[in-house]
Parts: sequence; structure tokens; C-alpha cells
Amino acid sequence: MNLISTMGPFLKNLTNKKIILASNSPRRQELLKGLEVEFEVRVNSVDETVPKDIQAEYVAAYLSKLKSESFADELVGNEILITSDTVVIASGHVLGKPNSEQEAFDMLKSLSGATHTVMTAVTFRDKTRQITLEDETIVTFRFLEEEEIWHYIHQYKPMDKAGAYGIQEWIGFMGVERIEGSYYNVMGFPLHLIYAQLKKW
Repeated sequence: MNLISTMGPFLKNLTNKKIILASNSPRRQELLKGLEVEFEVRVNSVDETVPKDIQAEYVAAYLSKLKSESFADELVGNEILITSDTVVIASGHVLGKPNSEQEAFDMLKSLSGATHTVMTAVTFRDKTRQITLEDETIVTFRFLEEEEIWHYIHQYKPMDKAGAYGIQEWIGFMGVERIEGSYYNVMGFPLHLIYAQLKKW
């Protein structure tokens, strides 16, 4: 059991609830902690293969629900599970996590000087119900020189990130020209939606 943070004064409705975050992502853990939420980290292994007939804009919700459903028979009465997934969509195609440095380079090269979409889906589940929320952010990169892309890949190792980048890292500082929507959604957790849902649960 990995218990983190304490419950804030505006989430007293959750005093008798146990929040479970199904993510090993240090970014998501830190962001949820920032909402003054007490939670436990618990992760199940899930085959994240996406059916080929699912359109790009529905992939994040599909995977978030898939992760949630893996806990369906495990939750007890006072537990609330949070699962999520983030995808980068460019030219109608989902850019997942790169499998090699060359693939990371190719992804970032395709995002250079262009606009793409980041979609995150968050699923809340307890013993009686499941709710999935989605958020969308539009991100525009300036033109990235090839040497800049390779520097980022070699120094920051973005192999665990959708689209091969983290907006909170060097490439975001120097490369992101404009965003429309939630910055934290690009980091993988639309905090305003999560807080609002927890507050009314």
C-alpha cells in the first residue's frame, strides 16, 4: 500500500472514502497530490491493444475504461477508483509511446511546426457506477531543429510518453508556441475535471 497526501478541506465528502489511483506515473501522482487528495496507488496489468476500427478521438476513453474494468471485481464499498489514459493525435493518427529513439525522433519531427491534439480520458468507478470524462487540448509547436530533437531524446528519454514528449520538460519550455485548453491535460491529468467530479461524488 502506498498512501499519499491528505484530504483537503473542500473534499470532506470523501472523508470515509478510499481513493485509488491506478497509475504508476509520477506526474499523475504528483498532480493528484496537488489537489490535496489522499490516495493509494494500485495498478493492474492490462493489455492495451486497441481495436483497429476505433477512431483516434475515442482511443483514450477506450483505454481508460479498459483499465477501470480490470478492477471491477476488486473494489469494496468505500473505494473510488481513478484510471486514465492520454493520447496525442496528429493528422488523424494516434501517436503512442515510442518503441525506439528513432521512432521518438520521427514523432517529434512530425509535430514540429504543426498543431496536434492531446486527449485525456479519466474514468471514476465505485461498486455501483462508472463515469468517464474527457478533455481536449490543442498544442502548437514551433519548428524544431533536428539537433534540438535529438538533444531532447538523449537527455530526457521520453520513451514512456505519448507522442514522445512531456510538455513540462525542456522541449515544452522551448518548443511549445501555443496551447488551447488545459495545460495539465497535456501532462495527462485534467485536474479541473477531476476535482469537480470528486467534489460532487
